[in-house]
Amino acid sequence: MRLGQIRFAQQTVAAVFERELARPIPNYSMVELIRKAEQEATPLTALAQELASRHPEPAAPVIPIHPPETWACGCTYRPSASFRDAQHGEKEGIYDYVFRNPRPEIFFKGTARVCVGPGQPIGIRPDSRFTAPEPELALVLGGKGEILGYTLANDVSAWDIERENPLYLPQSKFYCACCALGPVIVTPDELTDPYRLEMSCTIRRGEEVIFEGCISTSALARTFEQLVGYLRRANRVPSGSVLLTGTGIIVPEEAALRPGDLVSIRIPEIGELSNPAALVA
Repeated sequence: MRLGQIRFAQQTVAAVFERELARPIPNYSMVELIRKAEQEATPLTALAQELASRHPEPAAPVIPIHPPETWACGCTYRPSASFRDAQHGEKEGIYDYVFRNPRPEIFFKGTARVCVGPGQPIGIRPDSRFTAPEPELALVLGGKGEILGYTLANDVSAWDIERENPLYLPQSKFYCACCALGPVIVTPDELTDPYRLEMSCTIRRGEEVIFEGCISTSALARTFEQLVGYLRRANRVPSGSVLLTGTGIIVPEEAALRPGDLVSIRIPEIGELSNPAALVA
């Protein structure tokens, strides 16, 4: 099933997507729908099917969920670890150490306040000269850590701030419009093998493509269950939280984002997440 949110009757509500149409679920946001399913011990897909309107209508997806918490993982792909160590002048440093060892890098990416949906601007910090997208597969989690669905994410990052000092990581990662999610959430019954997905990323500047990259989720060094397990150690994240699983597509400094650039991330089984870039105050 393909779930998400639309604008309906002047509200943002959950919806079931069927090709170009959507069946709204009035009076429920995506997070509220997840919580109701848990309270009633009903599968999310069954509840969505029950509550959705029987009359599909044209509707564009907006941000698929307003997560109470968003977390992100780093160094889950070899290119990410190698690139970050190289930025610090090390062939094998702290990032390679994390890549090779059991405990993953996990950091707080923010709340719904810093998340945007399809078509909304992603943020460039005014104190950064090298802000770049990080295309990622994201997990939508239930209250017990179960994976309720998959969506696309852009872990927008000010690489030069982290490069100056690893202790500046929160400022590199957490600021207004630093995370894009969408376009929809695909439930596990429909996306049966999340480790065989081809992800691509394109940056367009006007009519010119200034960057293209791709990666398969088969290159992930850890399972999703391992990542979720470490996230939830002494940290019971609330229902509807989102976990970004790391990037393997590295945008070089010569393609650093400028205002007006358009970033498009695609996995055919999920769709395309496109966002323009803009300076944030």
